[in-house]
Amino acid sequence: MRITRENILRWLKTYADVVRANRDYLTELDAAIGDADHGANMDRGFQAVVARLPGVAGQDIGTILKTVGMALVSTVGGAAGPLYGTFFLQAAAAAAGKTELTPEDWLAALEAGVNGVVSRGKSGPGDKTMLDALLPAVEAFRAALQQSLSLDEALRRSAEAAEKGAVATIPLVARRGRASYLGERSAGHQDPGATSSYLLLKAASESLVDAAGNS
Repeated sequence: MRITRENILRWLKTYADVVRANRDYLTELDAAIGDADHGANMDRGFQAVVARLPGVAGQDIGTILKTVGMALVSTVGGAAGPLYGTFFLQAAAAAAGKTELTPEDWLAALEAGVNGVVSRGKSGPGDKTMLDALLPAVEAFRAALQQSLSLDEALRRSAEAAEKGAVATIPLVARRGRASYLGERSAGHQDPGATSSYLLLKAASESLVDAAGNS
């Protein structure tokens, strides 16, 4: 099973719709421990992404993902722009020249993106950031491949791990970003970046495999 260029485009458009639908929810989460702009910023960024996709729809997946990253860097404010932008730019480098991805290729792109976020944000697991969703998602996808599970199942497990990781940020005290200024008061709130990251991987699980089960 392979992930086609069309699957990637559908994933990005689906996520843009998901972000728009969850804009207020993400803003509400951010209002508790941040600047109350994560939902608006992500929505603005992915609307810009959707506007640019027609111009690269016939290009390789690396070019498509690079276009996403550049759009996010230039339109998304706060920490989300550089971090999500880096995620897509690093994933793009891993997928350069490819018009379809094997499950192993997807893992490589996902891992490259997450490593970029680690480097850019100088954060790690337990810091109450988007990495608390992304890192478990990578590990779950890798484990599924090692078990020779289908791409569909691997994507589903990856999204489930991301969701659990996002929920697990609730009791954590933030050690990075705007939320860290609150100290102990940041505990008791779900991290908005981890939540939007979970939604990104949930959209992937719903978009990267065709309805018939063939990518």
